[in-house]
Amino acid sequence: MKGDLFWLSMLLLLFHKVGSCPGKCLCHPHTKTVDCSRQGLREVPSELPPRTQVLHLQNNQIGELPTSAFSRTPLLRVLDLSNNSLSTLAPGAFLGLGHLQVLNLTQNSLQSLESKVFQSLPQLQELDLSFNNIRELPRFGGETLSRLTRLAIQRNQLQKLHRAHLEALPSLRALFFKDNLWKCNCHLFGLKLWMESFVYKGGVTDGVICSAPDIWKGKDLLKIPYELYSVCLPLLGNGGPVQAQLSGFAYQDFPPPRQPQEQVDKSHSDCELKPKTRPVNLRHAIATVVITGVICGIVCLMMLAAAIYGCTYAAIMAKGHGEPLSQVNGPRKPREAKGSADTSLA
Repeated sequence: MKGDLFWLSMLLLLFHKVGSCPGKCLCHPHTKTVDCSRQGLREVPSELPPRTQVLHLQNNQIGELPTSAFSRTPLLRVLDLSNNSLSTLAPGAFLGLGHLQVLNLTQNSLQSLESKVFQSLPQLQELDLSFNNIRELPRFGGETLSRLTRLAIQRNQLQKLHRAHLEALPSLRALFFKDNLWKCNCHLFGLKLWMESFVYKGGVTDGVICSAPDIWKGKDLLKIPYELYSVCLPLLGNGGPVQAQLSGFAYQDFPPPRQPQEQVDKSHSDCELKPKTRPVNLRHAIATVVITGVICGIVCLMMLAAAIYGCTYAAIMAKGHGEPLSQVNGPRKPREAKGSADTSLA
């Protein structure tokens, strides 16, 4: 009997320890929220209540997330890890968080992301990766992030973003890009096309502001004329590199030379947008036609006025001299009468 009581007391003590609140955290059982922010933590607390749904770990010194770091809190819906020291994320760091909807990773030191790091988050709707050092986003395949509606990647080191990476996010409704190192060359032409379709369908974005080349620095990618991307069409057709050179406002074409396979990727990454000679502006053509029509109209009015003036002048002169035209055209009766008079006098 005493042995049974001992084991029962040990189980109760263990259950109390597992369900207790960590010493540096504040737990709110009614809202199922645990606040461990601003506590100088270097790792995720291990003694978190298993029914926790909202976990605040921002403003700490957490440097890494091991595999299954949140396995003790499988019901998490909101996880805030902003303003920590995270530099890498293990591929299985969020394993077991099948109910997570909001993940905040802003203001960390992330430089790269594994393609499978978010694979265990089928319900994720909001992902914030702003204020990091990310140079390239992974391609999300399959059902990964299929329900994501909001993605923020502001203030990173991104220079390009493939269209296929965004097409893998069918539920996306808001995307924030600003303050990256975008190179508005051929590699962003696909992103330009995707963004136009995204905005047309009602998507919200803050735009891609170019950092290079210098001629487009500070310009919105969506406002760059289409004709300047004509040299990029071979990239869309067969994926081959296009060698282009931008030199001030001089636009020249250079056919790509044969290169070994080792140099193809380098040429592909360094290709710059090369504007071509602008075609005749449609507005200028319309203005020319209008001006020409106005001039022709004025000339016709002047000719009509001259004709009216000539007819009027002729009529006035005829009336003033007393029917000269009838005298000229009629028979010379007055001259014959004069001759008969002279004969009679003789």
